[in-house]
Amino acid sequence: MGHGRGTAVAEEAPAPGRALGSAVDPWEPPEQTGRRGRSGGGKGGGGRWGGSGGRWWVWVGRAVLWALILVILVNGIRAPFERFTATDKAPSGPARPGKSAQFPSSAAGAFALQFANVYLNYDQKSAPARAEQLRSFLPDGADGQFGWNRVGQLQMQSVQVAGVDARDANNATVTLLARNADKWFRLAVPVYAKNGSLVISGRPALLPPPTKAALPQGGVRDRDTALEGELQPFLGTFFQAYAHGDQTVLSRFSDGTAIGGLADSVTFVKVSEVIAPKGAVGERTVTATVAWQVPGSAAAGNGGELGQTYQLEMVKKGATWYVRDIRGSTEPSAS
Repeated sequence: MGHGRGTAVAEEAPAPGRALGSAVDPWEPPEQTGRRGRSGGGKGGGGRWGGSGGRWWVWVGRAVLWALILVILVNGIRAPFERFTATDKAPSGPARPGKSAQFPSSAAGAFALQFANVYLNYDQKSAPARAEQLRSFLPDGADGQFGWNRVGQLQMQSVQVAGVDARDANNATVTLLARNADKWFRLAVPVYAKNGSLVISGRPALLPPPTKAALPQGGVRDRDTALEGELQPFLGTFFQAYAHGDQTVLSRFSDGTAIGGLADSVTFVKVSEVIAPKGAVGERTVTATVAWQVPGSAAAGNGGELGQTYQLEMVKKGATWYVRDIRGSTEPSAS
């Protein structure tokens, strides 16, 4: 029995050594572990890391470690790259205004208009005064009369801005529409702008007036003559109230929408014509031509009248028509 106990002790003694060796370096190659196990004596000295099973787990651990390192590296490289590409590919939005949109068109139009009021009016008796006025618009060193030979007279009846053609952020051509007696023409004025300052950059050019457009063939072909006769007296009463501008009376004609009047600035004469196209029974858009007398013409006793055309949106409730809206008409009319 004593021999048995000694044998048991001899077999169990290496166990602590094996446990210590495993805790010291679990990633140690199997060869070293095996040698350490054999030096401790005993058949099982290699421990759990000896043999092919232990070597396989070592390589699995190394693979997991390298995979973790690769993930960290890839994320570290990808993050700044994505931020960089996101900056380059900013979300599309409204287009930025071009250089021409940055040109101060309103200021240049007003500047060119003031210039033209001096440039297009001259008298040889007051040439020095004209040159002094032009100095505020012209570049340094420019001819004081800016092309005028100091002979004769010229006076414009009216000058208006017709448009501004901006070529870039600094240069534009302002087109003016001017009238002299019974003649109309356009004047192209080059303007230079920089940091809020303006100057006439070159001599203007006279251009022909806008051509007269030909109206398309139109008009209402399918007219509701019965409705036109029905609306004639109603609109006569309505436009008489419209001339006075009495809101209490006008509210009786309105479909709930407030209608402003002319506050006795004109005198109602008559409704000359009503044009109503065929359509829905309870809703129509009609055109009415109204004759007005403007104060001044009637006082002079000459009976002068102005015929003007209106477009009215009308609705019918029960047996009564009401005005929903009134505005100027865009329907072509040669009359």
